[in-house]
Amino acid sequence: MAQQLNWWPSPAKLNLFLHINGRNANGYHQLQSLFQLLDYGDKLAFEINGSGKIELMNPIPDVDNQANLIVKAALLLQKEVNCELGCNIYLKKRLPMGGGIGGGSSNAATTLVALNYLWGCKLNDTQLAQLGLQLGADVPIFVAGNTAFAEGVGEKLYPAAIPAKSYLVVFPNCHVSTAEIFSAPELPRSSPKISFDSYHFDQTHNDCQELVCKRYPHVANTLRWLVEYAPSRMTGTGACLFAVLDTQKQALALQAKLPKGSVSFVANSVSRSTLHMALDAFKAQ
Repeated sequence: MAQQLNWWPSPAKLNLFLHINGRNANGYHQLQSLFQLLDYGDKLAFEINGSGKIELMNPIPDVDNQANLIVKAALLLQKEVNCELGCNIYLKKRLPMGGGIGGGSSNAATTLVALNYLWGCKLNDTQLAQLGLQLGADVPIFVAGNTAFAEGVGEKLYPAAIPAKSYLVVFPNCHVSTAEIFSAPELPRSSPKISFDSYHFDQTHNDCQELVCKRYPHVANTLRWLVEYAPSRMTGTGACLFAVLDTQKQALALQAKLPKGSVSFVANSVSRSTLHMALDAFKAQ
């Protein structure tokens, strides 16, 4: 049974800022961002077998299993190393879909890291990250497992040390399409590049935020409420918003003030992913 298996963390992330510096000829955007990993997320368990089949045992409603990044990640790794083993995969889903906090990408990364270990594939993090990039631009950050300054399309990652904070993350109950936002003609695409050495939260912004707020009133209304209490911003292309607090106690106190029915969670920043801490613990057993 799944409850007897080891559960692997699949943590959330925040884009503390998102600057769009330009657009490549192939349509991909040149970005700068700061990925902050959190101590909160989904969980995955893997039951290894010799069938060669990949089965997600509790599918997400309205998501075809073969289109799920968890299954796609397992199949990709299996093909890459010609692995004849299979697995049954169990998912405890807590992160909202379409929230901009990396749920699907994190699930894919946890699948790659966990099965690389459980199947004995022996790929290094660089190889796993290259595989992950085939699944999505955010997958490598979770494979690398460190809070990081990002450039390029998000694939150039530089580990970054920043002060520890607590975050109140609020989901405004709407799904924002990343493709829709990045294809919008009015999206700003000319933010000057910054050096991480000069990074300060209040001197950065999210180039997608104004556009999303115009198109999604729920996002705008929630952000308007949050900024009355703490420095707040949208993560990625949304829809999730976050408020920055110094302590977990402050974050929990602000969460208690949220309008009734709000979907939210409180999380702390981590400099190293809970996924990689779990991997270390499994190796030490």
